[in-house]
Amino acid sequence: MFEADTASQALGIQIVDLAAGRATTTMTVVETMVNGHGITHGGYIFLLADTTFALACNSDGQRAVAARADIRYIRPTHAGEILTAKATMRARFGRNGIYDVTVCAADGTPVAEFRGDSRITPRH
Repeated sequence: MFEADTASQALGIQIVDLAAGRATTTMTVVETMVNGHGITHGGYIFLLADTTFALACNSDGQRAVAARADIRYIRPTHAGEILTAKATMRARFGRNGIYDVTVCAADGTPVAEFRGDSRITPRH
């Protein structure tokens, strides 16, 4: 799935770890990701978390898509920072799943918390 994800790859997102129900990725914030306040645009942080969520909920080979997602931003980040996102499955019931993703700065300080609900869909 990630090999075909040109959006995530164009942003330099890299997979660090991938196993059943979990994933870890990294992304370096570059100047083009900074907003008018001089901090990382929240959409890029969301995209990193969402990509990591997608990897985790598709890690068992079933096709899963997001049914819902939200994020809480904790502190700002800046160009040059390396962000790490870690996704973990919290529950799976039927075709549904709940995943938490924590995005951290290089020193391990959380910068955002993301929760996503997945839905397994048939392959076409």
